[in-house]
Amino acid sequence: MSLNRNEKATVVADVAAQAAKSQTLALAEYRGLTVAHLDVLRKQAREKGVYLHVLKNTLARRAVAGTPFEVASDAMVGPLIYGFSEDAVAAAKVIADFAKGNDKLVLKAGAYAGKALDAEGLKALASVPSKEVLLSQIAGLLKSPVQRTAAVLAALAKKREEAAAPAA
Repeated sequence: MSLNRNEKATVVADVAAQAAKSQTLALAEYRGLTVAHLDVLRKQAREKGVYLHVLKNTLARRAVAGTPFEVASDAMVGPLIYGFSEDAVAAAKVIADFAKGNDKLVLKAGAYAGKALDAEGLKALASVPSKEVLLSQIAGLLKSPVQRTAAVLAALAKKREEAAAPAA
């Protein structure tokens, strides 16, 4: 079923609006995936805040023209699913995690911060911990010296009490 000119313009505008507020684009070839598999992938993407869509490549190229994702235009060939995310790693992570369990979904390319990524770059981006995990790691690092200092002071106080207590 072919889209008419107005429908194509709507799709391009929708994708361009999504690209304007996203940090990352991930592309994967979905050849051989069943509709049920795609539904599962879309559900996982929605849960992570990833805009996931199967698009005609010419429409996708028009939508990303003039955006930092334009660098991925050369990779927009074949049956692709496009994942956009505001979170820097969410799109790459959702697609890479799904690809681990399904060999028919093949990571192709992507873009982050105006730089084109190949499949390996996309996998590397997917392996970066999420923002929440990084923030909790930083909080743990900041809390660690304070905890150690408190433990040392408590041990010194206990030792002093033991030394001051009369021997029975």
